[in-house]
Amino acid sequence: MSIRPRTSVAPSSTELGASGNPILRELSSLDRELFAPFLDQLAAVPGTVIVTEGERDRAMYFVLQGSARIARRGLELGEVGRGEHFGELALIADRPRAATITATTPMELAVLTLERYDDFAREQPALALRVVRALVGGVANRLVEMTDSVGLLLHERSLPRRTSLGVTVDGSPRRAPTGTALETLLPRFEQGRLVVAALVDKKALSLMSPLSSDCTVEALTVDHWEGQRIYRHSQALVLMEAARRVDPRLRLCMGHSVGFAQRVMLEGCAPEGLGALAAELERRMCELIAEDAPLREEWWTVDEARAHFATAGWADVAKLLDLWREPAVPLVACGEVYVLSFGAMLPSTGKLSPEFRVLADEGALLMVYSTPSEETGAADGSVPSVPASHVQHARDVSHQASTMTRDQDRWLETLDITSIGAFNHACIRGDVSQLIRVSEGFQEKRIGRIADDIYSRGRGVKVVCIAGPSSSGKTTFIKRLKVQLQVNGINPVGVSLDDYYVDRDETPRDEKGDFDYEAFEALRVGLLQQHISRLLAGETVRTAHYDFASGASHPDGGQAIALGEHDILMLEGIHGINPTLLSSLPESSVYRVFACPLAQLPFDRLTRVHASDVRLLRRIVRDRHTRGATAAMNILRWPSVRAGERKHIFPYQHHADAVFDSSLIYELSVLKVFAERYLLEVPQSDLAYTTAFRLLGLLDRFVTIYPDHVPPTSILREFIGGSGFEY
Repeated sequence: MSIRPRTSVAPSSTELGASGNPILRELSSLDRELFAPFLDQLAAVPGTVIVTEGERDRAMYFVLQGSARIARRGLELGEVGRGEHFGELALIADRPRAATITATTPMELAVLTLERYDDFAREQPALALRVVRALVGGVANRLVEMTDSVGLLLHERSLPRRTSLGVTVDGSPRRAPTGTALETLLPRFEQGRLVVAALVDKKALSLMSPLSSDCTVEALTVDHWEGQRIYRHSQALVLMEAARRVDPRLRLCMGHSVGFAQRVMLEGCAPEGLGALAAELERRMCELIAEDAPLREEWWTVDEARAHFATAGWADVAKLLDLWREPAVPLVACGEVYVLSFGAMLPSTGKLSPEFRVLADEGALLMVYSTPSEETGAADGSVPSVPASHVQHARDVSHQASTMTRDQDRWLETLDITSIGAFNHACIRGDVSQLIRVSEGFQEKRIGRIADDIYSRGRGVKVVCIAGPSSSGKTTFIKRLKVQLQVNGINPVGVSLDDYYVDRDETPRDEKGDFDYEAFEALRVGLLQQHISRLLAGETVRTAHYDFASGASHPDGGQAIALGEHDILMLEGIHGINPTLLSSLPESSVYRVFACPLAQLPFDRLTRVHASDVRLLRRIVRDRHTRGATAAMNILRWPSVRAGERKHIFPYQHHADAVFDSSLIYELSVLKVFAERYLLEVPQSDLAYTTAFRLLGLLDRFVTIYPDHVPPTSILREFIGGSGFEY
């Protein structure tokens, strides 16, 4: 218990009677005179912590004057004032303190400790029994009041009245009490992988969520890409609480994802102090993991949440809540840090592995994640450890990402659009056309600069290679780059890597036994290098052709091409930035471009739109329009697509001479027009429903923009239709 000044004089019987306390008031004047000598008197100034949550000191308090604040796990529950008492359960039942009570005004209290109560019971047993009965009666009255309040709440919310529910867990039906925490129905690990959330009728919910209806419950582990998202998001929240513990003045904001890591922007720390800060944050995060602190999910009213974030200096969140359509806002908290909730989180910090790194990185920090297994999932206080290859790759990609997003961040700051809340407000003000023009103009300028860079290298550049992950807008980018190169007097001649596949029966297979067309070995690299060498030597070459219908490779079945004086070879395909592809050529003769959507706006300091979600939504809309593929088909295919990208594209992106950020600040508002319907078509019984449901929630936070103002040359037209280019 905190040290507080005590007086040696017991309160008088008159003070006890005048306090207004119902228990003391019911005692006769003589009883109060007999009781008073066994009480200590306490004077507390504002800010004094009278009792602390979790303590086991056995004493109860009568408030004679003043008031105090009651808080549990950082949440204010109310006040206690003159005429009230607290702590009787600690005295009678040896219960730990359920809340922290802090004086808000000067206070006078009468304190009954366990030692003084024992003396009181020996000397005045009959009176002591009456006092205890009165205390127990007071507790009973408060329980009745609470039960009535909960009953009213249940009635108002129309929640289920049944005491037990039918639940199917991993295919086995059973009965469970209403309100059972999902965590009790699932194992901690499944097939050696950490369970991070529960799938309740295919919706991802926190393990601490209570059962409220009949349902099917399945485990969601870190093996699933939605599980990885939950794990990393929870770890980032713990980082923010660790920063608050280090220095409440630090302002951390989770930045762009960079492969195995995420950039962390911050204010309040000098650049030369970043190394020491990173080490201290690692230490504090390990402490939080060892504490197994809860990640609390709460619902606040919109006005309450908006006021909280405005007071905390999170103006971007306050702007987002200005246009919030629901009456309440879901929040999640770790310690004293509250953020918006956009889905399930881990129930507590103890489920995190201590295998992570926080590193200083070019004026910012870098959070390098890891994926826990059963062997490494428990917190054991060990020194954080992450593969060195992950760290180096994260640093390389972080450097590129920070370079590429710097200019876009600058013009967004000029327009005062630094968050999704600010973007929505700009749309409401009628600034949509200007936002589209500036966003498209920024991209065109960047494409022009890449063309200028190629031109500035003179005739030394013979081949331009372009690669990027699925739905990054490569096709439109290539067409626009060709235009800019032609403006500079360079004529691009295109060759596709897709025409250099080996015969289908020679194609390597993946771990599932399916043809792996994304493997480097699926290409006839030798033939490609031979053709390019001949082209650069001035020969006319008949290129290869691959027949996808028959799976046959035709080494000279393509068109005949030759390179003129002002021509340059443009090579497009998944392996375009892999230096092994054209290892037979001098490095200076190859110019590599990596195209991918990078910069995305944040919701708050923890959560921002992930670039892979943007690409998936692009793909869902495009494939529904042009290929007849449903949203469910694309969602289920996406993990395989992502795995191929992580293996064949992202490890080589730091070899690129230029990076093109194909993201458009307004695109999700336009994609929403189409994607919302397609996602709603996914049935709840489908395995894709978990992701479809989350993406619907993501789109719901954007103001809708109809595609009328999107120019025909926009990269977005590649996905929504109406492009001025022929594909």
